[in-house]
Amino acid sequence: MLLPGSDSQALAAALADATGERLGAVSYERFADGERLVEVPVLDGERAVVVCATASDAAHVECLQLQDAAREAGASEVVTVLPYMGYARQDRAFVDGQPVSARAVARAVGTGADRVVVVDPHEDGVLEHFGVPAEAVTAAARLADPLPDLADPLFLSPDGGAVDLAEAVRDAYGAGDADHFRKERDRDTGAVQVTPGDVDVAGRDVVVTDDIVATGSTVSEAVGALRERDAGRVLVACVHAVLAGNARTKLATAGVDRVVATDTLEREVSAVSAAPTVADAL
Repeated sequence: MLLPGSDSQALAAALADATGERLGAVSYERFADGERLVEVPVLDGERAVVVCATASDAAHVECLQLQDAAREAGASEVVTVLPYMGYARQDRAFVDGQPVSARAVARAVGTGADRVVVVDPHEDGVLEHFGVPAEAVTAAARLADPLPDLADPLFLSPDGGAVDLAEAVRDAYGAGDADHFRKERDRDTGAVQVTPGDVDVAGRDVVVTDDIVATGSTVSEAVGALRERDAGRVLVACVHAVLAGNARTKLATAGVDRVVATDTLEREVSAVSAAPTVADAL
């Protein structure tokens, strides 16, 4: 039975269609003091698949509660799917005295699961912290589906570390080139400039691809560089559309023609579901 977190209901429903598994009617309550409470159907020996994007502290608590409720309801096995794993970018202590937050939250989730599936974690190294079998799956190729017809397309990642994602979208789209932006530091001022390197972007439709768009600052800077070089349409394709604060406005004012994302985080730009990818892992 699929047990969705309150922020992952559409993805869980799509997973039910993709897998044929039952979708559990989970209830979500709050006490007067703000504490959360979930309730799941009786499982009686059935496998439970908890589907919970942990984009907030509250969602982390809800995920732990769903796992525990599944055990109490008689689940034979608990598989936890993290469509989006919060805190995954805090994968190291940046200064002495800070936590490795990704490790801390992974350990907590691992205590209530028999297996964990994470969609496009920021770094695969986080998988070793769960304490139970954990695997990463990528929904990057799904981002090609909602793209329009593109003129001489170019798929660019913000840096070399994410170029595999750009290549995955390019391959799924079936045409175009893939590359990544370069960061160049001015010797006199020390300012860092983002450029698409030596790639000719003039007149070409460009898809800026990334795993996460959070504040939109990095992508907006990249789009500005493309506009200066007379690129055609500029689209942004990301797996996880966090879009915190005024990120959506930043992207629009930078000149982004369209933003497409998966439903790992359910947003108005969620143009395609990650369900088929997750279904294969289940």
